[in-house]
Amino acid sequence: MLKKDRVKLGIAPIGWTNDDMPELGGQNTFEQCISEMALAGFTGCEIGTKYPSDPDVLKKALDLRGLVICNQWYSTELITRPSAEIEKEFRSTLAFLRTLGANIIGPNEQTRACQGDERIGIRAGKALFSNDEWKTMIDGYNKLGYVAKEEGFKLCMHHHMGTGVQTPEETERFLNDTNPDTVFLTYDTGHFSYNGSDPVEQLSKFISRVGHVHLKDLRPKIHTVAMKEDWPFMKAVREGVFTVPGDGYVDFPAVFAILDEAGYEGWMVVEAEQDPARANPLEYAMMARSYIRKHTGL
Repeated sequence: MLKKDRVKLGIAPIGWTNDDMPELGGQNTFEQCISEMALAGFTGCEIGTKYPSDPDVLKKALDLRGLVICNQWYSTELITRPSAEIEKEFRSTLAFLRTLGANIIGPNEQTRACQGDERIGIRAGKALFSNDEWKTMIDGYNKLGYVAKEEGFKLCMHHHMGTGVQTPEETERFLNDTNPDTVFLTYDTGHFSYNGSDPVEQLSKFISRVGHVHLKDLRPKIHTVAMKEDWPFMKAVREGVFTVPGDGYVDFPAVFAILDEAGYEGWMVVEAEQDPARANPLEYAMMARSYIRKHTGL
């Protein structure tokens, strides 16, 4: 069983309103979202597009519901933009997160990423980097990782479908090439599963670098068709390829066992993007919370 003094549970707002497709859940308010997160029994959440940009306003709303911010997605374009610009923006984001009590930031290199492009399949459009581009990205992440540590944060790169760090091989290369003292991994059960790999095997391989955890399940019938027909990533989301832990085929008890054995300390965040008109956010948040309680004791 995972230790309550080591592992905290959060949930992402993407189940209420989708960041990439704001029409999914467009009717759901920020207040509804965080109230239902708290009602479902979570204590942390990640930043969403409807969250107030004023940290004082945001913190007050979260405090009222017993929630804290645990992480924020951060898009980098280190291959195509000046590093000084990105570092300045990165430091500003860290300052914003610090006022909210967070100490994790989850970036992903978005150069030529296709996950938000509904015109092309996720495999056909996947970003690929030349060796020179890869080195530029790695140099940038090593620098940002140092900045994050200097500011009291862990930089936890989020491997993601459609990007240049998607597959287990790319993830391993990224981790081998970056500084293990300053660059960590946001391990995501859903993205490793989507690309056809075994998320349990990947967690065993990368556990020493895991600094943040995203929990999402896959519906096998939808996933099979999405892969066969090479759907755009957003089409797969619309059709319900992702769901909360326990509602698909990912072996979460094995995932929890590896985290426990390794003495993982940090957040586990339910991040299951779905169409809230088809998957009621509160209902699914409560399903996830119940499943995690049953299998971890948390």
